[in-house]
Amino acid sequence: MVLVGGGAAGLRAAIAIAQSDPRLSIAVVSKVYPMRSHTVSAEGGAAAVVRPDDSFDEHAYDTISGGDWLCDQDAVEAFVHEAPEEMLRLEHWGCPWSREPDGHIAVRPFGGMKKMRTWFAADKTGFHLLHTLFQTSLKYTRVVRYDECFVTKLLVEEGRAQGVVAIELMSGQVRAITAKAVLLCTGGCGRVFPFTTNANIKNGDGMALAYRAGAPLKDMEFVQYHPTGLPFTGILITEAARAEGGWLLNKDGYRYLQDYNLGTPQPHPVLRSMELGPRDRLSQAFVKEMEKGRTIEGPYGPVVHLDIRHLGEKVIKTKLPFVRELCLKYQNIDPITEMIPVRPVVHYMMGGVHTDINGATPLPGLYAAGEAACVSINGANRLGSNSLSECLVFGARAGRAAAAFAANQPEASSAVLAQAADEQRRLERELLHKTDGRERIAVLREEMQQIMEGSAGIYRSGATLTEAARKLRQLQERFRNIALHDHSRTFNTELIAALELSYMLDVAETIVQSALRREESRGAHQRTDFPARDDQRYLAHSLAYRNADGSCRIEYLPVTITRWPPGERVYGK
Repeated sequence: MVLVGGGAAGLRAAIAIAQSDPRLSIAVVSKVYPMRSHTVSAEGGAAAVVRPDDSFDEHAYDTISGGDWLCDQDAVEAFVHEAPEEMLRLEHWGCPWSREPDGHIAVRPFGGMKKMRTWFAADKTGFHLLHTLFQTSLKYTRVVRYDECFVTKLLVEEGRAQGVVAIELMSGQVRAITAKAVLLCTGGCGRVFPFTTNANIKNGDGMALAYRAGAPLKDMEFVQYHPTGLPFTGILITEAARAEGGWLLNKDGYRYLQDYNLGTPQPHPVLRSMELGPRDRLSQAFVKEMEKGRTIEGPYGPVVHLDIRHLGEKVIKTKLPFVRELCLKYQNIDPITEMIPVRPVVHYMMGGVHTDINGATPLPGLYAAGEAACVSINGANRLGSNSLSECLVFGARAGRAAAAFAANQPEASSAVLAQAADEQRRLERELLHKTDGRERIAVLREEMQQIMEGSAGIYRSGATLTEAARKLRQLQERFRNIALHDHSRTFNTELIAALELSYMLDVAETIVQSALRREESRGAHQRTDFPARDDQRYLAHSLAYRNADGSCRIEYLPVTITRWPPGERVYGK
């Protein structure tokens, strides 16, 4: 078994494989040391029903309505039932969940949810969750890590995935790692955009690998903006700051969200906070305030203020210590006494590699989980704190399914190793040994990011998306003339940056083409030329396939509806 990615989904899958079939050898291939995976930056918490006044049906309904009815409801039902089991399992493995004074698990409210069901470990939840998974994985001797290895190609032979080709960063050696099944857990692709909470490692690697191997990408038009990012760095100010009672204020000091329909289904009286509406609606409200001239002009563009001063020093230091640390280090302000400037920034991809409820893609032997995958429980808009739970539930599911598949497969053939040799020659010919290229990586990357922000941001239109598609094709052509100045082998970060850019260009095209074809507004996809939701035509998942000439075609797949027919997203009715 080969797992690509060492974050929460990848490590949970590795543990599940080791537990389900001790005979299997498990390779975890990660381009960074696992504790530097982006899961470590998750702050707010992970959702799972735990309180007696909550229920699985309520969690499911909040998720489905928050996703604007594009969620597959069978996957959501499985998710809400299994999430508490996964969270308790993590507790038994040593995750230090925050607790109430009486010893019960502490939970906080999160955007779009009627009940308090978000487990947390102060505001460093991802850090503690990832530590727990990493330490647990060390118990299994069959789990072998390939840290700082960058995957460049999926090995596909006889119609199934049979391994990967990867570059060892330290030596530059190109190696083939053959396997009876491959599981992609590489996270999202936020770096396709210029302002994002995502780390530099999140470039859509796994999505592009699957796309090039013939597996479709699903619902790529749905890009979540988080309403509270720091204006220059894009660093996330967690939703926990609003869950604890923070306010969003415009230039007049007015809580402007009261003027907007935020789409939260009947908020529980204990929440009473308009700031806990779904992320798509909060980000859209920011744009409306900007258009009305009510935002604050800062050195890096328009912002609003997040005010947590009224929470008091004790609450901030106890429940939001990391928020204060980030503000002090990156904004030189103290949120105990000063307001925090924030703006919407790209945060999460609802779309990803198309999988079934067990993480299997249409390509036999290829599985995916976490943000790299689209199962789909997030629909058109993910609710905050569902993502960490998703990594656990579907990381485990995909791991078990991949292990069962691998148990019945033969060893990889010699033809697979020939593919690896071809890939090494390609890398040398097109990048390492190429001397006549003129295009610079940074220039192409910045142009791509500006195209995406201008055309596929919070609001889109057919005209801007059509123009973006044309410009992206030009960038694809220009990429063929890329220039590398570092031709060495050891830690050639320029080579990796070029390969990452090639992945991002592919992923960017699927986002734009999927958005162009969807002529409606739903969740995070808002078309100014088609402002209404259209269930008659588009209660369906988009599937982006790569054609033989490298272009993208879009097909559709019906959404799975089990118990909750589509309804209106309303606030406070």
